Amino acid sequence: MMETLKRKNAELTALLEVSMVLSSSFELEKNLLKAMKILSDHLDMNRGTVTLLDAKTSELRIATAYGLTKDQIARGKYRIGEGIVGRVVKTGSPMAIPDLGKEPLFLNRTGARIDKNNISFLCVPIRIKDETLGVLSVDRIFDEMITMDEDLRVLQIIATLIGQAIKIHRAYDNERKEREELTHELRSRYSLPNIISISDRMQDVIKTCLKVAKSRASVMIRGESGTGKELIARAIHYESDRSSMPFIALNCAALPETLLEAELFGYEKGAFTGASMTKLGRFELANKGTIFLDEIGDVSQSIQAKLLRVIQEQTFERLGGTRSIKVDVRIIAATNRDLEQMVKNGGFREDLYWRLNVVPIYLPPLRERQDDIPPLIEHFLKKFNREYNKNVIIAGEAMALFMRYPWPGNVRELENTIERLVVLSEDGVIKVDDIPSYIREGITLRRHNPDDSLIAETERLEKERIIEALKRCSFNQSRAARLLGITQRQIGYKIQKYGIKKEGQ
Repeated sequence: MMETLKRKNAELTALLEVSMVLSSSFELEKNLLKAMKILSDHLDMNRGTVTLLDAKTSELRIATAYGLTKDQIARGKYRIGEGIVGRVVKTGSPMAIPDLGKEPLFLNRTGARIDKNNISFLCVPIRIKDETLGVLSVDRIFDEMITMDEDLRVLQIIATLIGQAIKIHRAYDNERKEREELTHELRSRYSLPNIISISDRMQDVIKTCLKVAKSRASVMIRGESGTGKELIARAIHYESDRSSMPFIALNCAALPETLLEAELFGYEKGAFTGASMTKLGRFELANKGTIFLDEIGDVSQSIQAKLLRVIQEQTFERLGGTRSIKVDVRIIAATNRDLEQMVKNGGFREDLYWRLNVVPIYLPPLRERQDDIPPLIEHFLKKFNREYNKNVIIAGEAMALFMRYPWPGNVRELENTIERLVVLSEDGVIKVDDIPSYIREGITLRRHNPDDSLIAETERLEKERIIEALKRCSFNQSRAARLLGITQRQIGYKIQKYGIKKEGQ
């Protein structure tokens, strides 16, 4: 009776410790080896071995074994149906061999058993639902006090725990590989050397980005709308040591202050009406990685103060929370506003400005790097030809016309224009007559006003384009903004700036 009770306690202890070991980390091989040692220490089950099935080759190989040398493990290979291990996989049923010395099916392929007499061998399948992953086997000194059925019952429970650990590990491993592949793809896509540019102005920008990428310094990207500020921010991230960690982007101008604060810092359950669960903020999501704050010049003074604290102390609290959350985040900000003037006027905190503006990067507008227009057009043609299954090319006269247009919407406007021309092309060639009238008229305007300043000329052309887009969209600002490749906030600002009104108002 006492021996039976001791045995039950040993089984329960072994099951508990195996369960804890298998869930302790994602280092599957080490965890399995520890589990096999537990079987030896508590249940006298020696040479515990996990042999896994390779679904592609249908070959069984020892994954880990306690009490076997590396050479012995390397010899442990079987085909399905071969030997006791192979038969258990084939039948899906456990096998118990009371005396290995009298069992012809036992191959002793590892060469670990010199004396097989008086050794029992137990082997159970590792299965999850209808899938056989491998087998778990152990040696046991023959003991009349312990039945084979009792040992097999314990081993089958442990085999189930091992099967679950294997499935979790494989799912984790697949996810890790997919994440690595995605990171590699993103790194290639947003690699600084792969940015389409041949102009000296942009090459200087790329050199600066390469220098700053490996540092922790905050970066401030300046430039007009459509120049590719987020593209540069992503490129800096994927060239940095943080490339395998998250890149989180947020347009600060797209949200009102209360929503922006919740997006940046998150909130606790019950923090306000409708907060039915805890939400992580963008800073938490970007931990160990990079956060890109676009339109930083549009944030309120209270948000500026909280951003300054995150930069200085690397801590913040969620809305409705009291616990300080520590993060390690690199900040890249962007704006097309005059922050220096805003600092003078009190609209932007000077201390935050200096924290963000450690390395300023200015992206020149497309009109100041005309050499980049032909390669950009070729790039967008390839992209949209592939997307729409076409083979559209551009005529020389049309290319020359594009080179003379000032592109107030910059690269975004150029991309939108090429996509529209590819979609609408009927004969596979973009000709001058296919180019939108506002572009042709804009070039004519430049030719007739040679003495005008570039800024005045661009603003005049921009106003005409906005008026044309609004008319085409029945003065629906959202639709007109999408047509122009700008945001609704930007078109609202331009309408106010140029005093544009609907006829009859």
